[in-house]
Amino acid sequence: MTKLQNEEIKKVNDLKNKFNETVQALGSIELQLLNINLKKEQLKMEAVEIQKEEIDLAKELEEKYGSGTISLETGEFSPTK
Repeated sequence: MTKLQNEEIKKVNDLKNKFNETVQALGSIELQLLNINLKKEQLKMEAVEIQKEEIDLAKELEEKYGSGTISLETGEFSPTK
């Protein structure tokens, strides 16, 4: 049986360590992507809920004031002619 030289063993170990570090970094990135995608889905659902609230408020205001526009700066309602 032939024994490898110390320098050769070191090279093999270095490559093994680099590979393990790369795999660990990839795993970390995948976990971050998973968390990002979960947060993205939560924000999408939140946006849909906000849009529903906006529609409900618009209906409520239209029932109260009729059809028209509202100036958010002045708070004044201008009916549609």
